[in-house]
Amino acid sequence: MAGAEKLTTTVSTKGQVILPSAIRQRRKWRAGTRLTVEDTPEGVLLKPAPAFAETRPEDVFGVLAYKGKPKTLEEMDAGVVAEARRRHARD
Repeated sequence: MAGAEKLTTTVSTKGQVILPSAIRQRRKWRAGTRLTVEDTPEGVLLKPAPAFAETRPEDVFGVLAYKGKPKTLEEMDAGVVAEARRRHARD
């Protein structure tokens, strides 16, 4: 936050906290924005939640099964180039 700006809010009986609009606007947090909540020694830290769960290559390896003769690196490169040309073709 710019400078030493201090904003306050109140915890409701349901445990809800309203974030001041200045903070929501600066962070571009709209209604429905998912946040992670972390309890730290300094206080509570709110951060935008990742859009997707963290994955590792071993978690997804082999998800898209391919049946057929394996492609060579040259064939894969040619396929990527052909698709890039198709997508970026000018009419």
